[in-house]
Amino acid sequence: MKTTIEERWGTHPGDVKHYDTAQLRTEFLVEKLFEADEVIMVYTHNDRLIIGGAFPAKENLKLETVDLIRSEYFCERREAGIICIENEGIVTVDGKEFEMTYKDALYVGRGSKEVVFKSKNEARPAKFYFASSPAHTAFPTAAITREMRRTRELGIKVLSNERTLNQLILSEIVPCCQLQMGLTEIKEGSVWNTMPPHTHSRRMEAYFYFKVPEHQAVCHFMGQPQETRHIFMGNEQAVISPSWSIHSAAGTGNYTFIWAMCGENLDYDDMDTFTADRLR
Repeated sequence: MKTTIEERWGTHPGDVKHYDTAQLRTEFLVEKLFEADEVIMVYTHNDRLIIGGAFPAKENLKLETVDLIRSEYFCERREAGIICIENEGIVTVDGKEFEMTYKDALYVGRGSKEVVFKSKNEARPAKFYFASSPAHTAFPTAAITREMRRTRELGIKVLSNERTLNQLILSEIVPCCQLQMGLTEIKEGSVWNTMPPHTHSRRMEAYFYFKVPEHQAVCHFMGQPQETRHIFMGNEQAVISPSWSIHSAAGTGNYTFIWAMCGENLDYDDMDTFTADRLR
C-alpha cells in the first residue's frame, strides 16, 4: 500500500485576485484523490483540514499517520469523517467493523488508533472519501445510519437549483468537535449548487465533485463576492474554499458533491448569503 500527502498553503484574497488560471488551479484544485490501493491526501493550512481518498482494490488500506502532522497515529489529535462514494466496503476502527455502502458515513473520534479500509468485493472495489480536522475533544466513533441522516430539499426548478442536501456529520446528529460533512445531489434539469452562494468567516470548506458524466464538467465559482473567479473541474476532483471565498458551481450535466468544513462555529446556518445580483 502507498500513502501520499500534499501540502497547500493559505492564501490572501488580495493576492488571489492577481492569479491566472494556472495558479488558481495549483492553489485550490485537487485533481486526483483516487488511485487503486493507495491513500491520497491533501493538507491545507486553511483550518488545517485534510481531505483524502482511499481506494482498496486488491488490498486493505490503513489510514496511516504522515510526517506532516507529526503524530504517533493519524487520529491522535484529529477526528475524521468517511463517506462511501462507490460500491460496498468495510471500515474497521480499532477492531470494530462498520459496513458501508453508497452515501453511508462514519465519524471517527480523536484517539482512534487504527483505521482500515477494505472492499467487500474485489471485482467491485469500494471508494471512500474522507476529511479530517484537528480535534480538541474525544467523541465516540459512530456510524451515521440512514435513519440518522437529515435531508433538506433546496432550490426551485425555475431557478435551476433544485437539490437534495444530505446532512451526515453535524453536532446535532453525532457528537463532533470541529468537522461537519454532508452530500448534496443536484436534481435532473438543474445545474446550480449553493445558489445563492455564501461565505462563513468562522469556518472554511472543501467541495468534492463526483458522479460527473463523461465529457462533462462542473464550473466551480470562488473568490470574494465582489470579485469572483472560476475553476472548471472534472469527475472526482476537489477544491479548497478559504473562509473568505464563496463556493458555488454550475454543471454541464447532473452531478453530486460532498462538502466538508471545519472551524470554530458548529452552527450550520451561520453564513452570510449573497443574492446573485450582488455578485461581480
